[in-house]
Amino acid sequence: MNQRATNGDEAAAVARVAEAAREVQAASVALEAHFNEAPAGGPPTLLLARLAAAMSELQQARGSFDKLFSPEE
Repeated sequence: MNQRATNGDEAAAVARVAEAAREVQAASVALEAHFNEAPAGGPPTLLLARLAAAMSELQQARGSFDKLFSPEE
């Protein structure tokens, strides 16, 4: 792989991790806002699903990032 392609892959991996982290943060803020508005009620399934999906994407993005930057064996 040439240097330009490698740099592009690295930039894409960093961008994916950053976007996934932002989505986890946004989902967490939405859950927090829900509990601030209605502390006695349980969390809505949609908000929990959003957080779970965001966390899963972040985990996958981190795995891809780590694989890209790990020394080849």
